[in-house]
Amino acid sequence: MWKEIEATHIPYTSAIDEMPKLGLLFSGAIHWIAYRDDLPEDVIVAFDLMERKLVEMHLPEEFDSELDYSGLWVFGEFLSLWTLNYYDSNDSVQIWVMKEYKVHSSWTKTLVLSLDGNRIDAHYFSLICSTKSGDIIGTNNHGTILGKCNDKGQLLEYHSYCNNPGGSEVALYVDSLLSLPANDEQA
Repeated sequence: MWKEIEATHIPYTSAIDEMPKLGLLFSGAIHWIAYRDDLPEDVIVAFDLMERKLVEMHLPEEFDSELDYSGLWVFGEFLSLWTLNYYDSNDSVQIWVMKEYKVHSSWTKTLVLSLDGNRIDAHYFSLICSTKSGDIIGTNNHGTILGKCNDKGQLLEYHSYCNNPGGSEVALYVDSLLSLPANDEQA
């Protein structure tokens, strides 16, 4: 059942491009990278599904990349931000991890992957998730190729899975026996 939530003013627009992106579900909230119109600043906006309210988190202080080539994901057990250094000559991806959820000072750059020389065009590689063994799963920009790299950026395997020239968008989900509360219930 859908529930409408009214708001008088939401000062956010998409920070990445004109096409809305899927939100990332983490810690009971759906997260997006957004541009705050009134400050002007890029932030992470999370909609808490239990509290039914928006929460804002700032990007890392040292983060200075173009958001057109960035995204949110879960790396290990942490909310994380990846960014592709599109203009860097070695096609590297930086991975930032928020070690303590909602604590701005806990952002840490944990990994820089060099994707140079891989069969997947690194200029359009988007991270999706990490495996228990530390490998990284990602897709190309059009969602037509799925690839797995190790923590050094070496391509371990890849698969083409979509012949639609318009591509597709890939999301990760985890099965659960728990359900969201209905109407005004609290968990």
